[in-house]
Amino acid sequence: MKSDTENEEDGTMSTESADVRPAESTDARPAGAQQPTHHHSQPSHHHGHALAGILGPAFVAAVAYVDPGNVAANITSGARYGYLLVWVLVLANCMSVLIQYQSAKLGIVTGKSLPEILGERLGDAGRFMFFMQAEVIAIATDLAEVIGGAIALKLLFGLPLFVGGCIIGAVSTVLLIFEKGATHRIFEKLIIGLLLVITFGFIAGLFIAPPNPKEVVAGLIPRFKGTDTVLMATSMLGATVMPHAIYLHSTLVNDHYAPGEAKPSIKKLLHGSKIDVAWALILAGSVNLALLILAANSLYGMTGTDTIEGAQRAIQHVLGPVVGTIFSIGLLASSLSSTSVGTYAGSEIMHGLLRIKAPMWACRVVTLVPALVVLWFASNPTEALIVGQVVLSVGIPFAIIPLMRYTHDRTLMGEYVDGPVKHVVNIAVAALIVALNVVLIVLTMLGKA
Repeated sequence: MKSDTENEEDGTMSTESADVRPAESTDARPAGAQQPTHHHSQPSHHHGHALAGILGPAFVAAVAYVDPGNVAANITSGARYGYLLVWVLVLANCMSVLIQYQSAKLGIVTGKSLPEILGERLGDAGRFMFFMQAEVIAIATDLAEVIGGAIALKLLFGLPLFVGGCIIGAVSTVLLIFEKGATHRIFEKLIIGLLLVITFGFIAGLFIAPPNPKEVVAGLIPRFKGTDTVLMATSMLGATVMPHAIYLHSTLVNDHYAPGEAKPSIKKLLHGSKIDVAWALILAGSVNLALLILAANSLYGMTGTDTIEGAQRAIQHVLGPVVGTIFSIGLLASSLSSTSVGTYAGSEIMHGLLRIKAPMWACRVVTLVPALVVLWFASNPTEALIVGQVVLSVGIPFAIIPLMRYTHDRTLMGEYVDGPVKHVVNIAVAALIVALNVVLIVLTMLGKA
């Protein structure tokens, strides 16, 4: 495979040096995916910075993996079941590395996003139906993110939840001003900065009360204890493998470069993307594990930890007010970053499937209003947050199955098509996720969820 790819690149370069435009003459290499390869002739002093220039998109997508829904699901799991479901998080994180890389690969090789390719291949009715389910997922996503931010502002400043939700909506809209064109790198830097705040905010407690390593390792043995733990595991999966992050990553790898900016070759982009995805999701996975372990170690068996406010009060009681405040700041950063990324994903889904380029503020309003309604009426917003994660889990197959199909399509991917072994692994991952969703639906219909 490697030699084929190298031969292909050599052929591309020699063709381009003859001033031929191969990107327009082959379906396997859509325009925008191959044109930049002629920049190999750039001076060698750029080479050291080449990898650094590729990094970034996965860190923006990874924010979706550390949103307030994760905080609720992981803390609830740790407080109720201790270390029992550590294996679920590790498995989900391994799957998310594979899935996010596949999304990045699709975007890099085709020059198009997953929603764009779906929009080209579905009929009018199919595009609309697919958009509607994706929009429900986007609303469920934003529900978790805005509620989490409102709770953080209440914990930090005593603001009413509805007022906090309005502030989160306003600040995230300002962040989104930077997401397109020449200022996209600024958007990436802002999001990555918030990701580092999240990491510190949620891991700090582990340094105050380190867990028992043997108990953590014991949690890696796959097992359940009753239907409640199956539901919890599915909720954690929904919070970890995020549908909108799958749709968005294929866009981010192309938006990372301003129009007309030189790109590295496809081969270099794919190599850089592997490193980008690995580091970003190791970081996000560590945050999720830290939340579950913190709850299992410090909050196990305590009552009232099923809500984020209750969990924060318990953390403050056990580990002190400083850690409690740092946790709240992490939650706020988590909300602001993830709700901005979620809205960005929503606008790209609409653009790809419906071919409508709506203003970003309009996309922001569509998903923000339901969250504000919940904040105004719901007696326990954290419950709505957990339900939102379950809805997300049901939406995952709609993103993951087309992705796995397209990366195995030679007419789209050319020489970069997935081989048979990788395709089997992809199918196994998709089947596992779909099976968990079926279990969840059955449990819900039987009234056990």
